[in-house]
Amino acid sequence: MTEPFMLDLHTYLERLGYSSAPPPTLDTLRELQARHTAEFPFETLASMLRVPVEVEPAAIQDKLLRQGRGGYCFELNRLYLLLLQALGFDARGLTGRVVMGGPEDALPARTHMLVLVTLGGVRYITDVGFGGMVPTGPLLLDNEAEQSTPHEPYRLTLVDGTYTLRALVAGSWRAMYVFDLQKVADIDYVVGNWYVCTHPDSPFRGQMIAARTGPDLRKTLNNGSFAIHRLGQASERVQLQSVDEVLKVLREEFGIRVPEHPERREIIERLIVGA
Repeated sequence: MTEPFMLDLHTYLERLGYSSAPPPTLDTLRELQARHTAEFPFETLASMLRVPVEVEPAAIQDKLLRQGRGGYCFELNRLYLLLLQALGFDARGLTGRVVMGGPEDALPARTHMLVLVTLGGVRYITDVGFGGMVPTGPLLLDNEAEQSTPHEPYRLTLVDGTYTLRALVAGSWRAMYVFDLQKVADIDYVVGNWYVCTHPDSPFRGQMIAARTGPDLRKTLNNGSFAIHRLGQASERVQLQSVDEVLKVLREEFGIRVPEHPERREIIERLIVGA
């Protein structure tokens, strides 16, 4: 018989800089989202190494809180949802379709998870697992005006029951993902995650992607290309030349304890050469 999952709330909050549980308010939600995206990196190292990604809460908690790792949306947002619920927020998971870099009317698989929070009858979306363009503050769901965050402005539009999230990047509004409010079951996360970590068409399979936020900046790693994007400035990009450089950047810039794997160096070397 499987033991019921217990969220290690004390360790989780400690990692986020809290000595005690904060109240379930909008200010707390804003602070949690900003701190979470800065503390827990987005990363696809398991998919790069072709190691199965587990999305059971106990496995995610162990990976994020004890293994020195990050994860992607089905890990980061799933544990974040449990944190919000433990703190007393009215929160539930949603799934979406990523359209960033492609046509807005495409209908790719539901490979993104985000969170809906209702505070005093007002609905917000909050997301800590969308990689290099993750929103760093909650966004009013029922408002189509431009909304500020600690980083880029975002806006939400609604057409025929489908919401589109856009970010203002280099002067233009670019679609990130689309989603709706249909009820989500745990099996939906399992199916979406299975596609992301195993399907040949998944953009993460065999790829090394990492992202983390900081004050007025974002850090991204795409195979061998490391970049620091500062608000209002040109991006600084460096092409990493060796496996040791990559491991150092993952450790020092993203705070990731890179997992051991017999083919780790060979895989990273291949990604650098192909970048």
